[in-house]
Amino acid sequence: MVPHPHPYVHGHSDTESERLHYQATKLGDLLHWDTRYLPGSRVLEAACGVGGQTVILAKNSPGAQFVSVDISSESLRLAERRIREEHIENVVFQQGDIYHLPFPPESFDHIFLCFLLEHLPDPPRALKEMKNLLKAGGTITVIEGDHGSALFYPQSPHALRVIECLVELQRQMGGNAMIGRELWHLLNDAGFSRVAVSPRQVYADSSRPEYIEGVRNIFISMVKGVRDQALAADLIDADSWERGIRDLYRTTEKDGSFAYTFFKATGVKSR
Repeated sequence: MVPHPHPYVHGHSDTESERLHYQATKLGDLLHWDTRYLPGSRVLEAACGVGGQTVILAKNSPGAQFVSVDISSESLRLAERRIREEHIENVVFQQGDIYHLPFPPESFDHIFLCFLLEHLPDPPRALKEMKNLLKAGGTITVIEGDHGSALFYPQSPHALRVIECLVELQRQMGGNAMIGRELWHLLNDAGFSRVAVSPRQVYADSSRPEYIEGVRNIFISMVKGVRDQALAADLIDADSWERGIRDLYRTTEKDGSFAYTFFKATGVKSR
């Protein structure tokens, strides 16, 4: 793959692309059941990545027109391929930087962004830039995770440590892996009105095998993906890393449990 213009802690391998697609599919009902746009609406999907969320959005609102933007040409290529495979026709793609989007003011009825702000060094600036692209009365929808919300049994300081490595690596790259809890004030500070935040929790134990699979293939896979970076940054030693990953998997066994909270925020441009 070509180098990515902005740092992304999880990398841009084919494995990460498939993880993102799996994540979007498995979390679709939890995160997007109440995201619907009226026919004729023009919607900006900011930082569409490889198109995992794009497919869900477009299918949920077939009468709306989506403009899906990403800074990575390689991600856009994968997203366009995914959309073609799904025979979706209400999406167009365009390359662009989230801080310098190539649209005039008040171009969109709605804006949607998912798992974007956590990777940006300046989320308030990005939100204000996007607010300028909304028509008066238009809405913004923002979804983010929060790695500090991971709760599990059996409790393990080693498992917490490997999660903290991911949080620290993201911080060093200018991001914030615990931004979900901040969405309410970020949208208010950006000037949106009627801001509302809805926590969406994933809970998994052995009575919910499909959720256990999701914990393994989404969250634990994401943490495992930064092993080499964590070791290179001297955040942890190899033995401690392996112990932490083993303990994370231990939470998905017969007597274990795991919970994680996503945060979905909406706001309105009143003027």
